[in-house]
Amino acid sequence: MGKRKSSAKPAPKKRMDKLDTVFTCPFCNHGTSVECRIDMKNLIGEALCGICQESFSTTVTALTEAIDIYSEWIDECERVNTVEDDVE
Repeated sequence: MGKRKSSAKPAPKKRMDKLDTVFTCPFCNHGTSVECRIDMKNLIGEALCGICQESFSTTVTALTEAIDIYSEWIDECERVNTVEDDVE
């Protein structure tokens, strides 16, 4: 006689935590003042500070998240600052 086959249970699904959509402004240093919006219809991502009204916009893809837009803004700020330091 053969043994009964055990039913294999599927692995539990891992929940992905939601990423932040509100960040600290690199210009006025006010926490939770930068809001990132993604317009998939026009493929534009925008980060806007509600306090000092600074903004940054970039092109987006289907995989772009709010943190990606904010990171690009920070990278662009650092790039501009290093170029200005090299000129002086």
